[in-house]
Amino acid sequence: MAVELTYDGTLREISIDAGVLRYHEAGEGTPLLLLHGSGPGVTGWRNFRGILGTFAAHFRCLILEFPGFGVSDDFGGHPMVTAYGAVGTFVEALGLDSVDIIGNSMGGGVGINYAIRKPADVRRLVTIGGIGTNILTPGPSEGIRLLQEFTENPSRERLVDWLHSMVYDPAVVTDELIEERWALATDPPTLESARRMYGRAAFDQMMTAMRASDAPMPWAMMHKVAAPTLLTWGRDDRVSPLDMALIPMRTIPNAELHVFPNCGHWAMIEAKQAFEDTVLSFLMRE
Repeated sequence: MAVELTYDGTLREISIDAGVLRYHEAGEGTPLLLLHGSGPGVTGWRNFRGILGTFAAHFRCLILEFPGFGVSDDFGGHPMVTAYGAVGTFVEALGLDSVDIIGNSMGGGVGINYAIRKPADVRRLVTIGGIGTNILTPGPSEGIRLLQEFTENPSRERLVDWLHSMVYDPAVVTDELIEERWALATDPPTLESARRMYGRAAFDQMMTAMRASDAPMPWAMMHKVAAPTLLTWGRDDRVSPLDMALIPMRTIPNAELHVFPNCGHWAMIEAKQAFEDTVLSFLMRE
């Protein structure tokens, strides 16, 4: 049975050398680390508050707020790179021997990176869109282009356009959601952090550096994921099109894929009941 949880009742913080990391904690049992995505006004709480009560009935849930998104301190640098380091630091600071991970979009990429670097520390891994690479569709996707447009020149209209690209059902984008996202997305330090990731110059520089590097592309390393992995995807995702799932589905040794119909990028929100049933079954499997 799901339990009712509040923001103030679950919020915690720890201090590390780089600054303060904040997180939400609820439940008992196997540690379940929930890693949020990116985008205007995103937080871990906003990504996962709807499913937290269900998972907290079975797991010790830990929603990490990544640096630079307006809740934890901003550690500087590229937000995704900083997030990679924050996960390891967080797990070590809490003295966790191993964790299950649910990662949404960027959080899925961070989770896979952590599972590759620390294979003994990840028991099971769940991703929600956002990993792999485009095979059949052009990139950047519609959702990423709209995200770049908002980041370059924020307006309420651009925020609404981006939010609609995240979902299959426009009714999910309520006035309350818009106002909530707008308030944090236009906070100057949070916006500056977003521009380090999605500003056109920063995005182009990152893609150029990745192409010029001798290091393999991130999707080419997924065969090193040892943990049993559940890839979840919205069939109608306009941010991370479904064809992005093909490489991780094929190359992660012990991966399975579940696709939710009539669902966009936020499977844990738009397909809440089906997502909870599918992921709980996977995580609790003997």
